[in-house]
Amino acid sequence: MSIYAIGDLQGCYAEFARLLDQLAFDPTTDQLWLAGDLVNRGPESLAVLRRVRALGAAATVVLGNHDLHLLAVAVGNAKHSKHSTVGAILRAPDRDELLDWLRRRPLLHHDSTLGVTLVHAGLAPQWDLAQAQACAHELECVLRADDYATFMHAMYGNEPTRWSATLSGLDRLRLITNALTRMRFCTADGALALKEKGEIGSQAPGLLPWFRVPERRTRNERIIFGHWSTLGYWSGENVWAIDSGCLWGGALTALRLDCDPFEPIQLPCAGYVRPG
Repeated sequence: MSIYAIGDLQGCYAEFARLLDQLAFDPTTDQLWLAGDLVNRGPESLAVLRRVRALGAAATVVLGNHDLHLLAVAVGNAKHSKHSTVGAILRAPDRDELLDWLRRRPLLHHDSTLGVTLVHAGLAPQWDLAQAQACAHELECVLRADDYATFMHAMYGNEPTRWSATLSGLDRLRLITNALTRMRFCTADGALALKEKGEIGSQAPGLLPWFRVPERRTRNERIIFGHWSTLGYWSGENVWAIDSGCLWGGALTALRLDCDPFEPIQLPCAGYVRPG
């Protein structure tokens, strides 16, 4: 059995299919971990959702910010839909089944046998693994509830910026969402700096990649994440970044996890969207 983690697809179905062929992926014996952002901006988000859902138990998906964006637009949060390319999903005859399946995906996946955690963007520096799992579960419960649309209308926003156990209500859920699905940089004391999106070295003074924050409590955990296309494939400090910018003309990265060290496999991509 082979286990592969694959970075952000964002509707790049043809590249996804080619990479699975390159890996000789067999859903009856192999496992696929997907780092979120299955949809949006690329040309075939509907095909991606259908293919991944059809893989059943062979695929583990954590939700990314673009997946949550689809859910928000689907429940009527049109304020943030200007740049969406998810219309084909919303018009599809199997729309309700796909959206219901999507909102029941986890925000964090931990495999205790491998000793590896998968998340879309990162973990708040103040969290240890148990706290991260508990926070992810809080948000998962909200997304899976019948009244999840209430949160989808209040999800957007950059505040609060720093985790505290005393946070409650929508503020708490928004901070959890932003840490798990949007974070790249933080201040040295662990406050999220969500407006920074560039590569390491481009950030404002005083900001650090989230995984370099001093005293980060998960520094001894092995973490795989996507989201950060300007970082590209990157490994070090017990983290592996696997969004290598397929959408933008970079590569689609698979990281084989059942070998030591982990083995990156990359498919060059033509790209559908120009950066900027």
